[in-house]
Amino acid sequence: MHRLTTRKDALVAAAALAGGLLLLSVHGYSTWSEDWDPSAWVRLVPLLGLSAALLLRRTAPLTALAVATPFNFADVLMGPSIATAMIYGDALYAASLYGRRRTAEWLLGITVVATVAVAIGTGIGLRDLAVGVVGGSVAGVVWVAPVLTAMAVREHRFRAEAERRRAEAERERAEQVARLAELDRRAAVNAERARMARELHDVIANHLSAVALHSSAVLKVPGLDREGVERAMEVIRENSVQGLAEMRRMIGLLRDGDGGEDPAARPRLAELGRLVRHTARSDLSARLEVAGEPPELPAAVELAAYRIVQEALTNALKHAGPGSADVRVEYTRRSVVIDVLSPLGADAARLPGTGSGLVGMRERAVMLAGEFDAGPDAGRWRVHAELPVDQQFTEAS
Repeated sequence: MHRLTTRKDALVAAAALAGGLLLLSVHGYSTWSEDWDPSAWVRLVPLLGLSAALLLRRTAPLTALAVATPFNFADVLMGPSIATAMIYGDALYAASLYGRRRTAEWLLGITVVATVAVAIGTGIGLRDLAVGVVGGSVAGVVWVAPVLTAMAVREHRFRAEAERRRAEAERERAEQVARLAELDRRAAVNAERARMARELHDVIANHLSAVALHSSAVLKVPGLDREGVERAMEVIRENSVQGLAEMRRMIGLLRDGDGGEDPAARPRLAELGRLVRHTARSDLSARLEVAGEPPELPAAVELAAYRIVQEALTNALKHAGPGSADVRVEYTRRSVVIDVLSPLGADAARLPGTGSGLVGMRERAVMLAGEFDAGPDAGRWRVHAELPVDQQFTEAS
């Protein structure tokens, strides 16, 4: 519901009326001539009208000015008084400040014209230039000055509001930047955790799986000959030593904290032969086939390819049935193609698994914009990966 007035305006109107009554009681007004001197009771009418108009100075400023104007002119005709001049000046100020911007501009033009008219009319009517100048000055103070003051206050408030909004926008932008930075930090932490999880699984878990498989074979196969025991122990020792070396390398990387890595310690595809030779069970062998001429591969591609073959062979040791695990690595101009085929095993796994190996292999391929697929294929389990090695991708990485 629209309010007729506000508490502040009611207090302003009451104070204006009280001050006007006080000035009337001490004859705070002028007269045009001795023959024209209305009584105080008559002068009370314009004062009451102007004071009542102030009740609308905020809620309806133009209406308040429209109500106050006739009473102001009536008071001027009787003889200007200080109280009514001040009240009417406040009505002009309120209309210029609380009304539209265009209203203030129109009021400025009207009051300037009225002031000039008063100066000229007073000077000509009384045939006294000095009186005309004084009359115009008084009119300018009463009419023009409130409008100019309101326009200045309005402009100051506009700039202050613009500054406040700009500061609010900057604050929101700073908060957004902070939130984005926090999201980036969390993403970086999660990415590093995922990388470390892949490395731990692909390196340590693979070596431990080989140790567990061959030690289980030594313990479970009755009457294993000396040569078989020595072969199993050799594989166990080799994987233990390699696992310990990989663990020391990773601990060194974590302590340094610079993300660097010794190229000499990084596994290479040229070492796949040794990896395949040590992948064997009593009922499972492994073979390696290399097609194409090996190019100079980016470090990320070579590491990912080695880890995918390593994880695929570890899964074959865990889950494959009797037969042969065939590893084929093909080098093309644009990619490294990896295929690992192993016999499908029984429903029960030889060693328990978590499924994180397939996840890790897929993540390594996807991070390099490559392709990965794993699943049954013509009675065998097939792991297929294709990693791009073209120069454009290498530079983008």
